[in-house]
Amino acid sequence: MVFGKGSTDGFLSETEIRRLCADALETLNPDGKKILCIIPDHTRSAPIDVLFRTVYGLLADRVQRLDFLVALGTHPPMTDAMIDARVGITSEERRSRYPRARFFNHRWDDPDQLAHIGTLSEDDTAGISGGLLRESVRITVNKMVLGYDRVLIIGPVFPHEVVGFSGGNKYLFPGVAGAEIIDMFHWLGALITSYAIIGRADTPVREVVERAARFLPVEPDCLALVVKGTGLAGLYAGNSREAWKSAAALSGKLHIVYKDKPFHRVLSCAPEMYDDLWTGAKCMYKLEPVVADGGELIIYAPHISEVSVTHGEKIRKIGYHVRDFFLKQWDKYREIPGGVRAHSTHVKGLGTYENGIENPRIRVTLATSIPRSVCEAINLGYCDPASIHPGEWMDREGEGILYVPKAGEMLYRIQK
Repeated sequence: MVFGKGSTDGFLSETEIRRLCADALETLNPDGKKILCIIPDHTRSAPIDVLFRTVYGLLADRVQRLDFLVALGTHPPMTDAMIDARVGITSEERRSRYPRARFFNHRWDDPDQLAHIGTLSEDDTAGISGGLLRESVRITVNKMVLGYDRVLIIGPVFPHEVVGFSGGNKYLFPGVAGAEIIDMFHWLGALITSYAIIGRADTPVREVVERAARFLPVEPDCLALVVKGTGLAGLYAGNSREAWKSAAALSGKLHIVYKDKPFHRVLSCAPEMYDDLWTGAKCMYKLEPVVADGGELIIYAPHISEVSVTHGEKIRKIGYHVRDFFLKQWDKYREIPGGVRAHSTHVKGLGTYENGIENPRIRVTLATSIPRSVCEAINLGYCDPASIHPGEWMDREGEGILYVPKAGEMLYRIQK
């Protein structure tokens, strides 16, 4: 059963949020239970502060244990101060008002944190992918997930470049998973291409997520959030798969912007929550569909100075390329982690690689604090961010120029 309410033209009050959460959490029979809540890091927009206060208020005095695990995937760990900001509290409030809440970072690269719960066989992956992949994949997950009576996912749902729509069990796989399933998950999305998969609910990559979740001993529950601006337009609570489906349906109405024609230049401005290109690249993914063939997309982010805190060395080794650049030189690049290859192709976008010549459909240019020499070395364009004055880009759609002041979450498409 899913408890939920959503609207395309309104917002939920904290009273409504509390009522929906109270009804849903009561079905968990929480008294005396150990409950693990899985929450997003700072790169996802959502009123996690409101949900934290609500969940804590409803559960803290009833449960044996109430812990919070940050679903980092391969993102860097958050400091205590960052976690406090994420859930909207101070360090003093953590001690005095919320003493029963404990917080943990997921570490995808620490074998001691991970447990092997199952395997997708070669036949499984071939069937799911329609033959694009045929490989056996070990499924590992943070051991904490296995040590609680109930697992509660709390996070937003948006169009997503790899899985179609984020949220739900994606907070487990790849959110708190190990490298093998993370790499397989992302590379499958790259083989299908972000252009084809983003903003679609039923995708092969989502099927990987749901298959992996079936290996868990406890079926997860979810508070699936649909964010509009700074408010909450929808909240769906219950079984993680069903709650996610309801949230994805509303997200598809709220988070997709349709344009009548493509643009030859797009200025995609990255918000501060994206602190490297690995995360800031969402400003490409969400706008690629409305860039005209041969056009240019500029990621404007003066605050970004790193390609990737976690994967920078490997990305510098291979650069950014279209998918077929890797497929047609497989022996050379097969040992590069699938997640890194996938990121490379998603940023570069659609294109061809024939007779040693790479021909991307569009040009991707960085107007960041990443130096020109690095941009050129990784096969992306460079623009001095000081030369860009965003005000000059406004209201020029009639000229084929699109300005997006806060990119990365709203998906742009051409109206069919």
